[in-house]
Amino acid sequence: MPSPSPAAGSHALLAEGRPEDAYRLLTSPQAAGDADALFTLANWRLSGQIIRRDLAAARDLFRRAAEAGHEEAGRIHIAFVGSGIGGPADWPSALALLRRRLDPEAGAQRALIERMRLAPSGDPLDLPAETRLSTRPWASAFHALFSPSECAFLIDQAQPWLAPSVVIDPQTGRQLRNPIRTSDGMSFGYVQEAPAIHALNRRIAAAAGTDVTQGEPLQVLRYRPGQEYRPHVDAVAGEPNQRILTVLVYLTDDYEGGETLFLRTGLRFKGGKGDALIFRNTLPDGRADDMAQHAGLPVTSGEKIVASRWIRARPFVFPPPRPLLDL
Repeated sequence: MPSPSPAAGSHALLAEGRPEDAYRLLTSPQAAGDADALFTLANWRLSGQIIRRDLAAARDLFRRAAEAGHEEAGRIHIAFVGSGIGGPADWPSALALLRRRLDPEAGAQRALIERMRLAPSGDPLDLPAETRLSTRPWASAFHALFSPSECAFLIDQAQPWLAPSVVIDPQTGRQLRNPIRTSDGMSFGYVQEAPAIHALNRRIAAAAGTDVTQGEPLQVLRYRPGQEYRPHVDAVAGEPNQRILTVLVYLTDDYEGGETLFLRTGLRFKGGKGDALIFRNTLPDGRADDMAQHAGLPVTSGEKIVASRWIRARPFVFPPPRPLLDL
């Protein structure tokens, strides 16, 4: 009976509670050049749960796995190169790598990107006009920040991953389900931030007057009839790298209800497809602005789908977990 592959063997050893042996197998001579072993080790370096998180090492391992023929590793490596995870962002190289892929998703991305007016960095060359809605909380709207085809692309990419939304528990910092927020949602993390999505994140950053590295992962949220986000603030209590801005881009508009309401001022906003609402969560001194308390009112018919991005005061990084092994 043939012995299991290094990747399968490492999973079995890990299930037996033998992480050191699993790591040794993945880094053994028999695993050298094995696409599945390289991909498994890349994910370990990315997650930081088994061995220390090392994004540069993860990027290199995904590259090597892709060169060994691993399709998923190739997609992730392109995302890392385009968005600058584990090394410098290199938009032209990411596009060159994307052009080599023949799968339908890569083709959809290329078609979308080709219709964007972008600088060599991937930044937008122009933006729609800004409409100021309020001075406190500071709030502005951008008509048609995203095109209809871009909205449809995000919805299509998000649909398979939608799950009940969570909020941050102010006592523990953990993400938990809470009846305050009854939508379904997902987020495009490091491995999901494909070039087309990264270009949209750069457009969001340009509209907000911030750097793309300040943004948390882009979320897509779906509200069906009766679902809502009850009154809340987006600033996080005690957070040293505060959420200073919130950006909402409306991906659908064929629904009733669902307006964004600012409780203290009565400002209501309901965007058309592709329109963006940007508002500030903090005062100039960095303290949370209680005037930014807002709610996503219940949807009464149809489906409200929005893209949401929280923007931090400084570049955002995921806090690394404590690994099983100090390696």
